[in-house]
Amino acid sequence: MTTHDLGPTIPARADWAEEAVAAHAGAEHLTREEQVLERIAKARARKAKIKEQRITLSHGAGGKATHTLIEAVFLEAFRNPVLEQLEDGASLATDAGRLAFTTDSFVVSPLFFPGGDIGDLAVNGTVNDLAMCGARPLHLSAGFILEEGFPVADLQRIVASMAAAAQAAGVQIVTGDTKVVQRGKADGCYITTAGVGLLDRPMTLSAAAARPGDVVLVSGPIGDHGITVMLARGELDIEADIESDTAPLHEITAGLLDAVGDGVRLLRDATRGGVATICNEVAVASQVAVVLDENSVPVRPVVNGASELLGIDPLYVACEGRLVAVVAPDRADAALAALHAHPLGEGAAVIGTVKDDPPGLVLLRTAFGGTRIVDLLVGDPLPRIC
Repeated sequence: MTTHDLGPTIPARADWAEEAVAAHAGAEHLTREEQVLERIAKARARKAKIKEQRITLSHGAGGKATHTLIEAVFLEAFRNPVLEQLEDGASLATDAGRLAFTTDSFVVSPLFFPGGDIGDLAVNGTVNDLAMCGARPLHLSAGFILEEGFPVADLQRIVASMAAAAQAAGVQIVTGDTKVVQRGKADGCYITTAGVGLLDRPMTLSAAAARPGDVVLVSGPIGDHGITVMLARGELDIEADIESDTAPLHEITAGLLDAVGDGVRLLRDATRGGVATICNEVAVASQVAVVLDENSVPVRPVVNGASELLGIDPLYVACEGRLVAVVAPDRADAALAALHAHPLGEGAAVIGTVKDDPPGLVLLRTAFGGTRIVDLLVGDPLPRIC
């Protein structure tokens, strides 16, 4: 081979090298998102394990720490096919028919807030858990943990509120329990409720039932309850005309199920962790992507403003009278009409769709035209809201 022969090959080799570098850089750029998604998938696939030595407030916030606590401690100890579904309540088959059973505890602070109190919150929350199972609520229990020195007048006010809420929801409080602990051990009053309802529709609602093409709806503006409770604490110098949205959802749920039937895949009331947590649970359980549209999510201006001041996303703020529904695409219009037909659903809206990729993630199309991942809540921005 002569020098003349080498001449034309050198620039060719240089071109190949440049192309190889460019190709490598392009491949790295193209796979960066895939690498992130892969890391998220691996993290979620790992067996849940609590790293903390002691319980923190974040374990009760409804986000990642709560899910880890449930899976690593309670589910690990009590594992059975019913519990593994991790729904709002258990669906139980009996000789008398199918029943829904649920339980909940309420530790809100302050006990009284605009639009409600711990009493109607306890009744409505339990009624709503039954309704999200597709059940007709029937009977409740109520357990009280009272702190020494708690005013009897406040207890009577709470109990009266519970009685009124039970009557409005068409349920009876048929059994209960009372314990009194030393001063400083219970922050006034805690309430634990359980509820039983009748599953008289031949259908099963589940977070694992979502399919690509399905539509995600919310029954009204989100975040009212969480922001109301935060402002009621007096920690922020903000005056706002806002009340908790606490309300029983059994009637609006029944209307939706009557109109759409088995076109409803899932119902959830957006309590701890808000709409974002529900959508993440759906995405993981069904191995689908939930894509939300920020411009379509109904949020009152006062809630949006307070959320900005607090540095939190309204999608994570708790509601106590709003439901999230995932429905078949061909029944979306009927579902929205059914929600609008009820006073609690006047502000109902379609807020997103279900896609097949990337599985297990929630994405938000922002008002600025971009897209971001909406993961499970980390930490505890709004403690003691329910």
